[in-house]
Amino acid sequence: MFDQHGDTLTRAMKAIAERGYWSAYPESPSPRVYGEGAAERGKEAFESYLGKPFPIEQQGTGLWIGAERSPYGMELGVTYPEPSPEQLVDLAGAAMPAWRDAGPQERAQVCAEILHRINQRSFEIANAVQHTTGQAFVMAFQAGGPHAQDRGLEAVAYGLAAMTAARSHARWEKPAKGDPLVMEKTFTVVPRGVALVIGCNTFPTWNAYPGLFASLVTGNPVIVKPHPGAILPLAITVAIAREVLEEAGFDPDLVTLAAEEGQGLASQLATHPDVRIVDFTGSTEYGDWLERNATQALVHTEKAGVNTVVVDSTDSYKGMLGNIAFSLSLYSGQMCTAPQNILIPSDGIQTDAGPKSLAEVAADLAAAVSRLLGDDARAVELTGAIVNAGVLGRVEAAPSLGEVVLESRAVTHPAFPGATVRTPVIVKLSQADEETYGREHFGPVAFVIATGSTEESLAVLRRTISSRGALTASVYSTSPQVLEAAERAALDAGVNLSCNLTGGVFVNQSAAFSDYHGTGANPAATASLTDPGFVAGRFFVVQSRRHA
Repeated sequence: MFDQHGDTLTRAMKAIAERGYWSAYPESPSPRVYGEGAAERGKEAFESYLGKPFPIEQQGTGLWIGAERSPYGMELGVTYPEPSPEQLVDLAGAAMPAWRDAGPQERAQVCAEILHRINQRSFEIANAVQHTTGQAFVMAFQAGGPHAQDRGLEAVAYGLAAMTAARSHARWEKPAKGDPLVMEKTFTVVPRGVALVIGCNTFPTWNAYPGLFASLVTGNPVIVKPHPGAILPLAITVAIAREVLEEAGFDPDLVTLAAEEGQGLASQLATHPDVRIVDFTGSTEYGDWLERNATQALVHTEKAGVNTVVVDSTDSYKGMLGNIAFSLSLYSGQMCTAPQNILIPSDGIQTDAGPKSLAEVAADLAAAVSRLLGDDARAVELTGAIVNAGVLGRVEAAPSLGEVVLESRAVTHPAFPGATVRTPVIVKLSQADEETYGREHFGPVAFVIATGSTEESLAVLRRTISSRGALTASVYSTSPQVLEAAERAALDAGVNLSCNLTGGVFVNQSAAFSDYHGTGANPAATASLTDPGFVAGRFFVVQSRRHA
């Protein structure tokens, strides 16, 4: 069953070294790729879960819980077995020895088979992602399906590369008077311990798969604790993983589901003395809490940040405006990589369309967003729906923060009249308003900020990202000197930088096997998804030696 994945793993390990374009899982939802009827079968599979207990055989308290509601306006009605934290940890610990003894190669093959089966059910998972996050369907398919699967495979590749960097056996001979000293040595990868993945509401699979598969491939059992509003995509994932593990002869409790309705289960599990790894994506406040309190564990967090765009000049004014407008609108800005702060010199910029004042740039950006989202039927396929009341509250409060350049408007979804859809709001601020723009306003809220100069814009970028964190930064300039200065500022702030994006690549998108997501060098994240630092510490190497 697993032999077929050898080539995939070899190619994935080559891809993480070369950093060029490669994808193991096709991102197109076309029937030419996934087969005729795949979309219909996936939707039927999703609908079969609604209003019922989720089909998973896992020990629990005997009670069933769940309160997911689609941002498109319907109750899902799916229930899940209520877990016992102590029982989950005990089951995971008992399953670990046989998984450890299987060795890196076999674990990697099993992980690849899990991802293969997840890929085969991409349409089913896409519907679950759409109706728990509010993403439009195509985005839910791509980001929640193949792109997430690529990130999972990327983590497997990094884990396998780290575990096999040195030989597992060696013969040691030291010259001596007479016969040499000869030892036989064995080096065994030993897992750190029980791992916990705490999922997020907006990208439940994309953000969970790296931690899930990085821990699993390195020998650690994983407890998956989804966000209470986005359980179903990860429940399907866990069910698939358990199925594959059992078929491969391992204890399915190597991967378990810890569903909750918001009772604080994440904190109970994260601080359990036998939980040794925690992966979290979500708010800065809770991420900071985990880093302070889950002291018995290796903690990786991805938190909030103030993603920044510096505009100095451009030789493609229309392309720049269109690219930024798309980035602000995609999934209603409900992406940890979406730009928020757009820094522009108060005396304007030079463009291929002539000099533009700050007011003109702001007005033209607002017009670009309005044109992009002018047709409601098209707009909802880009914006999706607002995921929760917190995002909606920030959109509604944004006009009080400064001068409104573009008002947000409510859109009626043609297929889901109960959906909450809002277009972006753009507010103009001054450089002195750092108390406002220096914190994240997650959702479709953006600020055009007047600065004294491009040099001051870069100083704001360096200062706000160093103190508050960011996952992305962007610069537009025709000056090589400015681009060089922007790269230095990004290095100082520890943030990934994109330069002069005007085409089909957007700052809030990253490609597995090539782009690093986060750096670990600023407060927004403790590591990159994925790099060697993300897998290091999830395992140890224990040696045994004896005389030959």
